[in-house]
Amino acid sequence: MISGESRSHPGPRQINGDMQMWKILSVLLLFIPLVAVAGHGDVIEVQLSEECSLSDYLQIKDDFNAQWGKKNGYMAEVFVPIQSDNLVSLYWVGRTANAAAYGKAWDQWRNDLNKSGSVAAKLWTRFQACSKNLSRTGYDVL
Repeated sequence: MISGESRSHPGPRQINGDMQMWKILSVLLLFIPLVAVAGHGDVIEVQLSEECSLSDYLQIKDDFNAQWGKKNGYMAEVFVPIQSDNLVSLYWVGRTANAAAYGKAWDQWRNDLNKSGSVAAKLWTRFQACSKNLSRTGYDVL
């Protein structure tokens, strides 16, 4: 310590003020929801038809995201295995904010398929011409 300097220690007023602040922050934290919300993953194992290239399928996925998925809270990616016991299949990986959002999107997709000329019906026609779904699995994404 340099001569002439004094070490200041917090006085009773500062300690009480700090405690008051901590109490207020603690109470405020009680009002913040602490519930963990899981996303939902929709994984479809897909095999491309002989007439369809990976590039064709990726274009359908991009059109799906832009024309239907974005407005329905469902976005998709395609996983292409590079190391697997199955190098033939692709994996459509769709994501929604949670299982409820997936259910809502699924209901909308099924309803839209029944509407002739709808975006979903047109996309489904392209999917069927390009690929075959082998399996489908849902996941919580934590």
